[in-house]
Amino acid sequence: MTYITTENKRVEGANGTTFFYRDLGEGGVPFVLFQHFRGNLDHWDPRLIDTLAEKRRVITFDNTGVGGSSGQTPHTIAEMATDAVAFIEALDLEEIDLLGFSIGSFVAQDVSLARPNLVRRLVLASSAPQGAAGMHGWAPEVIEKVGRREGSPEGYLAVFYAPTATSQEAGQQSAQRIFGARSEDRDEETTWQTRQAQYDAVCSWAFPTTHCSSASARSAARCSSPTATATR
Repeated sequence: MTYITTENKRVEGANGTTFFYRDLGEGGVPFVLFQHFRGNLDHWDPRLIDTLAEKRRVITFDNTGVGGSSGQTPHTIAEMATDAVAFIEALDLEEIDLLGFSIGSFVAQDVSLARPNLVRRLVLASSAPQGAAGMHGWAPEVIEKVGRREGSPEGYLAVFYAPTATSQEAGQQSAQRIFGARSEDRDEETTWQTRQAQYDAVCSWAFPTTHCSSASARSAARCSSPTATATR
């Protein structure tokens, strides 16, 4: 079974959300993936998921209000993290490895700090800590590409890939797999409500703060989970 052919599943969370997810591979600690801004299950590159699932169990999901999951997307990273934990608990997972991509990496940081015994390994891609310089509102050219009412492969390429010929070629191949490989039983597109809520969450997360009570403001060194960070 590959990611393209993996069936869509649903599970009820204690928070009242019916979560939409895919689950493939076997063995080892489950690897749970948190998606990027406005992304759904189909916005993961199938080649990446298939490679990860060769030797372990891999789980992708739509958080509350995103794609095929029920409810309304919340407006803060903290609420998204709470919902993500509800999904993980609904699958009775006691220990996970966690990858967070873009806004998913912000959520992953809060989850790993709030539940350090749950997260064994943490990978942050296209990420930053809360309140990092230049993060508030994102750069105008970024939100112009991914913040429009209708998303597009072109916007994906512009934001997640460098403007070099080699990077754009790799991005085009990835976009073809993401937007064209699965022709049946695709996930629902994310809504404008999700876009607005996620952007609100990004803006509030990125606003400079000195409040030590914020989970993400606490030093990552206090979290026992080893972390690898990848940037675009």
